[in-house]
Amino acid sequence: MGFLTGLLLLPLAPLRATIWLAERLADYAEQEVADESSVRRLLVEAEIAFESGQLSESEYELVEDELLARLEAAQAEEVVV
Repeated sequence: MGFLTGLLLLPLAPLRATIWLAERLADYAEQEVADESSVRRLLVEAEIAFESGQLSESEYELVEDELLARLEAAQAEEVVV
């Protein structure tokens, strides 16, 4: 990148930095969603919340179904890779 190009694009630097940060956060979020250990941790937390009365049985079942689906998807991706 030349000096003149750098000067002309300088006003766009905050926007480019914001886009770069958003891409990194999206990558991290995808890894967290697909990570088997984080899904298992959330399952344990949901079970603890249910046992302590913070979640009703129907709420717990909804959370459990969603997390088990995510776990199955993570395991399926792991087999493909």
